[in-house]
Amino acid sequence: LNLTNIVICSGLLSHISNVTSGYQKALWVTHESVTGGTGPTSDTGWGCMLRCGQMILGEALVCRHLGRDWRWAKGQKQREEYISLLNAFIDKKDSYYSIHQIAQMGVGEGKPIGQWYGPNTVAQVLKKLAVFDTWSKVVVHVAMDNTVVIEEIKRLCMPWLDAAGAYGESEGVGELNGCLEGACAMAEEETALWRPLVLLIPLRLGLSDINDAYIDTLKQCFMLPQSLGVIGGKPNSAHYFIGYVGEELIYLDPHTTQPAVEPSEDSQVPDETYHCQHPPCRMHICELDPSIAAGFFCRTEDEFDDWCMRIRRVCLSLSVTLIFVYYNLIKASLCFWNIAKIIVLVL
Repeated sequence: LNLTNIVICSGLLSHISNVTSGYQKALWVTHESVTGGTGPTSDTGWGCMLRCGQMILGEALVCRHLGRDWRWAKGQKQREEYISLLNAFIDKKDSYYSIHQIAQMGVGEGKPIGQWYGPNTVAQVLKKLAVFDTWSKVVVHVAMDNTVVIEEIKRLCMPWLDAAGAYGESEGVGELNGCLEGACAMAEEETALWRPLVLLIPLRLGLSDINDAYIDTLKQCFMLPQSLGVIGGKPNSAHYFIGYVGEELIYLDPHTTQPAVEPSEDSQVPDETYHCQHPPCRMHICELDPSIAAGFFCRTEDEFDDWCMRIRRVCLSLSVTLIFVYYNLIKASLCFWNIAKIIVLVL
C-alpha cells in the first residue's frame, strides 16, 4: 500500500507510519458459518451490511473502552476490556451485537431474516440494540433527513438536563450550582455528565451514482478526529470504508466466510480472524453507491463541541458542498447554499 497522501480516519490512525497497525486495530467482522440450531447456518449472501454495522460500532467501542491510541498486536495478552468487547460481537444469541441480535431486531424494521440491509436500516437497528448495552452505556443517535440537531443530541447525552429542569420548575430551583441536585433521583448511569455518543448519519449522495460535488466533502469527513469511517459500498455488496488515498477509498471487506469463533476455556477469545492482516482493499470513489452512512464518536461533550466547530468550518468553506444539515438551535436562522441540492447552513 503506497503511503503517499493516504488518509485513514483518525480513530484508526494517529501517524502516517502507523498505517498497518491502524487498519489492523479495526475489528474486521466477516461472514461466519455455524453448526447446530434451526436457522440459517451462515450470513453469506445477505449479511454484509450487518457485518459492516458491527465493524463501525466496534470501532466506536474500541475508542470507548480502549482509547484511540490502542493498537492490536498478534499474540499479545488480551486486556479484560478487549475480551468483553469481542464477546459483545461474537455470534451468540446473548451477545449485545451478534448477527442474531441484529437480524432479529431488523425484523421490527421490516427486514425479514436473510434479507439484505441498507445503511440506514443497520444504523436504526444498532441504535435500538445499544439501549440494552449496560456495559458500554453509549448513545447511538441516527441523524435522519440529513439533519443534525445539536440540542437534541445534548439532551440525549446529558439526560439529567431534562430531569434537572423539571425538578427546578416544580421546586423553584433556578440553578444547579455546579452539582446534580435536580437529578438526584436518577440512576447513576443517567447522571453522568456526558454519555459517549455514536453519531450515525445516513446520506444519499446522488441518484444512481455518487454526485461529484460531494466527493471532497466526503473526504473531509475521514479527516475529522471523531471519524469512525463510512459504511456503504456497491449495490448489494457492503464495505466498511476507513479512509482514502487519492481518488480511491480504502475499505475492509466482510465477504470472507470464516468459522464461528468460540471463547477458549480460559475466557480468552481467538482474535486473529477479527483483525485484517493483509493490506485493505481499495476502490475508486466514483464506484461508491450513493447510499451511505457516516459515523462519528464523541467520548466527551468537548469532543462533540469540537466536532460541531469543525463541521461549521466545512460549512463555511466555499470549496466544498455540504452533505448534511447542521442545526445549532431548533429556532435558528437559515441560510441556503447551492441549489443543486437543498443545502442548509444554520448561522
